[in-house]
Amino acid sequence: MPDTTEKLTALATEAATSLLTPLGFQYTLSTEPYEDGISLLIDSADARYLIGDEGDRLDDLQYMINRLVQAKWEDAPRVRVDCDNYRARAEAKLLRRARSRAERVLKTGTPLLMEKLNAYQRRLVHNELATIPGIVTQSEETDSRFKRITISRAADYKA
Repeated sequence: MPDTTEKLTALATEAATSLLTPLGFQYTLSTEPYEDGISLLIDSADARYLIGDEGDRLDDLQYMINRLVQAKWEDAPRVRVDCDNYRARAEAKLLRRARSRAERVLKTGTPLLMEKLNAYQRRLVHNELATIPGIVTQSEETDSRFKRITISRAADYKA
């Protein structure tokens, strides 16, 4: 029986191949550990088509790959899909924006809002800003999949 990482890699690679090959994409796949699962890295000259506008196609591809993996392994760890290091660059940019807003909140005391973010992006921002003394974050209470985070100064913070 293969270990969890090997099994997940095989299923994710099979899922990606079943989606990308019939569409005529030329690509190579590789994997690396990521949190509790793996990151499936796609290298392709057609990266812009796989990424889409602001990563929307990449999100769809990730969703489909995870669904195909879960169809064969119900409790499979999540597969993160990246192409041309798009996610890494986008996450770094998001965290720079969040830190910049947190710094403004510390200076002015005025709470600021982030743009609407998905659950994964919100978790990144909450975790990043939790490391900044004097800053608290809160996601809005709504049933929407995309929510905004309010960045505020902690009540006991002395400017």
